[in-house]
Amino acid sequence: MRIVYMGTPDIARVCLERLYTSGACEIAAVYTKPDMPKNRGMKLTQSPVKEFALAHDLPVVQPETFRDDAAVEQLRALAPELIVVVAYGKILPQRVLDIPKYGCINMHASILPELRGAGPVQWSILNHCAETGVSAMYLTAGMDEGDVIEIRKTPIDPMETSEELMARLADIAAGLACDTVRAIEAGTAGRTPQDATKATYAPMLDKSMSPIDWAQPAQWVIDQIRGLIPWPVATAELAGTAFKIFRAEKTEQTTDKAPGTVLGLDKKGLLVACGGGGVLRVTQLQAQGGKRMAAADYFRGHPLEL
Repeated sequence: MRIVYMGTPDIARVCLERLYTSGACEIAAVYTKPDMPKNRGMKLTQSPVKEFALAHDLPVVQPETFRDDAAVEQLRALAPELIVVVAYGKILPQRVLDIPKYGCINMHASILPELRGAGPVQWSILNHCAETGVSAMYLTAGMDEGDVIEIRKTPIDPMETSEELMARLADIAAGLACDTVRAIEAGTAGRTPQDATKATYAPMLDKSMSPIDWAQPAQWVIDQIRGLIPWPVATAELAGTAFKIFRAEKTEQTTDKAPGTVLGLDKKGLLVACGGGGVLRVTQLQAQGGKRMAAADYFRGHPLEL
């Protein structure tokens, strides 16, 4: 099976590596987003997918857009039988979807039709889901609306961050991508239309989601913290100082203090009142201009003034 692979971030690199090492297909070319300026020096940075492709002598193509006829004809000339897409970051127009004999497939990190869109991993935690998964699907012009080939599910650990969950889903997606390519070549791939009436959406995250609403139950605050790692990260003002909050845990304590009230410090971290009388312990944070560290260590050097 001759494929073109399209992807950009780490989850896509993991899938590309598995496809390459498994021998499940012939990779004619690797498409990834153009290099982006990053960090204070704004130096152009290659995507994880590009780094892997170049290290293994795979041809790399980085079109700005598929509205350009030349970009479409370049893809057509590669004669892919199948296009495999994992977190590419660009919408494929119909004339691209029509190029391969077997169509275009995508590994989407949710249990479709739930959480269609750009941020399914983060929203699975932000929405307090008990499980998620990876869906192999055929691409159509609609966003994540194509027929499903196979879904592989996994429980979400109650303290797992979206960054940690993404790493696990990458491994699941890699295995599913290889098996799906083989199934399509063998003519054994399933095809189940999605129930659009059950669709939910996972829009892109933004910094407006960062401030913690302490009026939420303690577990929901923890889910907000977990879901916003590694970006944009939950934030809060505690004892007069602005922090990014990276880790927190529930306690058995209760309080009648107003949500957001700092109740004190114990050996494990900072105790904060939440909605419904619950008490949450912040265990890892970062002060503005400081470094990420254990909350107990930070407040040991910065005594609380309650």
